[in-house]
Amino acid sequence: MGRVSQAQARENRERVVRTASRLFREQGTHISVADLMKASGLTHGGFYKQFASKDALIDEATAHAFGELAQRRAAALEQGTGQRAAAQRALIDAYLSVEHRDNPAEGCPTAALAHDMAREPGADGARRVYTEGVGDFAEWLATEDEDGIARLCTMLGALVLARATKDSPLSEKILAAARAALTEAD
Repeated sequence: MGRVSQAQARENRERVVRTASRLFREQGTHISVADLMKASGLTHGGFYKQFASKDALIDEATAHAFGELAQRRAAALEQGTGQRAAAQRALIDAYLSVEHRDNPAEGCPTAALAHDMAREPGADGARRVYTEGVGDFAEWLATEDEDGIARLCTMLGALVLARATKDSPLSEKILAAARAALTEAD
């Protein structure tokens, strides 16, 4: 069996990071390296050729997830014709939606990774990336009257509770109440 070219190795690494980013948000960082590599369509043995450790992958996958979130914020700003308040409203509506609740793999890393970041003993690098991402998100949500932290906490709390109560009518009530609380002044 021949060696993989540098270009193919880079592509494989990016595929693993993308897959890990999605699976960590969906299932948590406890997913095994073997399962992660299988989901990436690669062999388990190739993991350590690409990453020094699983913690190194968690760091990169967390950064990737926050990069996706930054792209969604930029797209919301563009759709809001450059008006920050309109972009924030669009993002709040999307964030507190049934679609986002039901798709954590493609959703916000703030909500999906909070539990893992709090409990993962070796995730110092990922925790730093996570903390910076949370700070950036809160800053983006800021208004003239507040720094954005309360808005982010409301969104995050509502999403976590809605996911935990997903199979009951309470779930959608939680999303609607948080949306109303965050957008009533608009």
